[in-house]
Amino acid sequence: MATANKICSLRRRIYRFTASVSGVIALLVILWGCTANDFNAGAIAWKTYKNSRYGFEFPYPSNWTSSAAPANGDGIAFILPQDNSVEIRGWASHEFPNSIVTEQEPLKKIKSNFQTAQGLSGVMVVEVDKDIGSMTLTLTQSQVKYCWQGRSKSQKFQDYYHLFYYIAHQYRISKS
Repeated sequence: MATANKICSLRRRIYRFTASVSGVIALLVILWGCTANDFNAGAIAWKTYKNSRYGFEFPYPSNWTSSAAPANGDGIAFILPQDNSVEIRGWASHEFPNSIVTEQEPLKKIKSNFQTAQGLSGVMVVEVDKDIGSMTLTLTQSQVKYCWQGRSKSQKFQDYYHLFYYIAHQYRISKS
C-alpha cells in the first residue's frame, strides 16, 4: 500500500510538473509571437470607421467586412473575410454617475497602462485562454466609456497581436 501511494504521489508530481511546464511553454510561444516585429502597417490598405453618435474613430483593414451596425448607433464590428473568428469592434456607452452605482456593483479602478497616438490614456487588457485571445482598450471621457476590442482564436492570437495593437493605438475621440 505504501508503494502504491508513493507511485500515485510520484505520478501527481510528474503531472503537475508537466502541466506547469506546458503552460509556461504555451505562454512563452504566445509572448514570442507578440514581440515579433514583422508587422508593417504601411503594407495594409486602411479605411476609417467613424461613429457619429459618440464621436470616436479607428482604422480597419479595407478588405474586412462590417457586421450590421446596431440600431442604437453605439458601434460596429468588422470581421476578417477569410476567418470569421477574427474580429475587431468598437463601441461606446454613457457611464452612470457614481451615485447610481450600488454596493453590489463595485467600481473597478485600474490604472491607465496605455496611451493612444492622440495622447488619450486608457486601460489595455490582453487575455488569452484556451479558446479565445483578445485585446480590449477602454477609455473614459466626459461620462462616456469608449471600448475597442480585437479577438481571434487563441492559437492565432499571436498572428493578429500587432494588428490589434496598431489599431488600438490609432483609436481617436473627437474633441467636442
